[in-house]
Amino acid sequence: MWTAWVSLLVLALLCFSAAAGFYGNSFLAETHRSSDSMELMQSAITLLVTFVAIVLGLMTNSVKNGFDSAYGARAAYAGELAQFGRCLSNYGPETDHMREQLKAYVAAVIASTWPNEPPPTGVTYPDTSHMARTGESSVLATLLNDVGFELHSLQPPDELHRNLLAACTEQYAQVQTRRWNVIEGVRGSISLPFFWVLLFWLVVLFASFGLRAPPNRMSVIILGLCAICVSLAVFVIVDLNMPYGGFFGIPSMTMRNALADLMQ
Repeated sequence: MWTAWVSLLVLALLCFSAAAGFYGNSFLAETHRSSDSMELMQSAITLLVTFVAIVLGLMTNSVKNGFDSAYGARAAYAGELAQFGRCLSNYGPETDHMREQLKAYVAAVIASTWPNEPPPTGVTYPDTSHMARTGESSVLATLLNDVGFELHSLQPPDELHRNLLAACTEQYAQVQTRRWNVIEGVRGSISLPFFWVLLFWLVVLFASFGLRAPPNRMSVIILGLCAICVSLAVFVIVDLNMPYGGFFGIPSMTMRNALADLMQ
């Protein structure tokens, strides 16, 4: 998992910068340790800490909102698929082929989005080994488009079936809308250049800690614990920026429930 490697890289950089600060501290002349110099350094450190805390808070809030939005979009999409399948079932046996295609579509979505989980069983669906986990898939788009084409080709024999067809057509339109909400909702909210700027600030901050603190065992332990906490915060931010596949990834349960409802 590359998010773990990113957090380990951050931890290594922070520890190295703190060690560099400790090393530089041992060469500071007494004139550099005056109360005025220490007060100036403390003010600079306080300013950096404030900036870093604000940016970390904003990034955490941004990725959390993005993750919650993607989670809600996936749940709403699964619900629309289940309702659409139930509408097709209510129409009658004329929609059996469409329902099979819809089952294949949902199963393929599950298998391609969560490839590390057990694949769906009891339904035939396209090969997903070459499909991307997120984004648009021409195979899945064609499968769902075929369902819509057959739906619009139905000829309702009476008023009841005309009403059902109108309801199913509306449900199909909502499914397509939800589908694009899911596809577009997985875009990361972290700017990579901004992330590296934040990392630079952290490196400077921990180097300042090393310059300010005496190089003893207590200082090493405290800065080591701080580096671990910051790297874990970075891990959470980077992982939440990936709604699928990460440690906090969106589960497949809603889509599997929708498939189970379609299989009934």
